[in-house]
Amino acid sequence: MEDLKLIFASNLIRLRTSAGLKQSELGEQLNYSDKSISKWERAEALPDAAVLKRMAEIFGVTIDYLLSDHDQWEAPTDDHGVKELTFSTRIVTALAIAAIWTLATMLFVIFWLANDTAIWRIFVWTLPITLIVLLVLNSVWNEGRKNRFIVSALVLSLILLLYLTFLERQPWQLFLIAAPALLIVYLSFHIKKRWRK
Repeated sequence: MEDLKLIFASNLIRLRTSAGLKQSELGEQLNYSDKSISKWERAEALPDAAVLKRMAEIFGVTIDYLLSDHDQWEAPTDDHGVKELTFSTRIVTALAIAAIWTLATMLFVIFWLANDTAIWRIFVWTLPITLIVLLVLNSVWNEGRKNRFIVSALVLSLILLLYLTFLERQPWQLFLIAAPALLIVYLSFHIKKRWRK
């Protein structure tokens, strides 16, 4: 039930702000106080079915849309069926990663042209930076789903980074850290709160 309240609150905030309505203005249209709207947006309560139906009419969406989780934000269609805005989190994530690798490639080329030396380790440093950005964006947009895989890849990339940084010494022992580090990541993502009786 808490998840449903959070999903509804998120959708309500998004729809109300994109419609340019204040809480009090929406409250007037629904014959509710702005305190009730605030309570719904804080995920403290859900409105009844009649209010949900009226909200769906106001925003031009279905009741199912109000109560469903959306991986990407899609603005409701207007009366003519034309979408006003489409926002894809996957495209933004891909753009951010492409920007990081483009910057790394630019640095590689600049150093290569300036010093006649190709510093390939720039790309080794780019991998953990990419994974950190991916971790942050996944936490924000996907509520941390699959973060354990990203954190595992980040741990492995940091070990690889250290190994390639100190390659002259051939520090193969660094790879001994991988197994316990990945075990820690696995266990940390399986910690659950339990209620005591």
